[in-house]
Amino acid sequence: MSAEPPQPPKPPTHPASLRLPDGPRERDRSPSPMRGYLIPSPLPTRRTRTFSATVRAAEGPVYKGVCKCFCRSKGHGFITPADGGPDIFLHISDVEGEYVPMEGDEVTYKMCSIPPKNEKHQAVEVVITHLAPGTKHETWSGHVISS
Repeated sequence: MSAEPPQPPKPPTHPASLRLPDGPRERDRSPSPMRGYLIPSPLPTRRTRTFSATVRAAEGPVYKGVCKCFCRSKGHGFITPADGGPDIFLHISDVEGEYVPMEGDEVTYKMCSIPPKNEKHQAVEVVITHLAPGTKHETWSGHVISS
């Protein structure tokens, strides 16, 4: 019986030995307001969505709706479509711009199906077009403004 002894684990690679490119990387989108936090979610977020799903959503039509609710601490909410139909799920990673969505905000969005059955949809590339009048809005950095 020739059993090989277990190999010791390899030490982690030192970051300096990785030869990363110099200088900051360019970003073509606004940074995620939840960067540094992991939100466990079975739903496809901007970070976990496949490239093909992202391309399909980007090529789709732009819809209009109103923010029904949004909970910053939970990281999600819902949009009521302007043309009727069931409410659309909204994840924090898909909100573009500097303001946290509030109830009554008018938004535009595209849609992406939610796996594994692809029967339901979620809003992606969500942009607030009109802030709800008479409400206080918060920026992702925590500043509050009145609209």
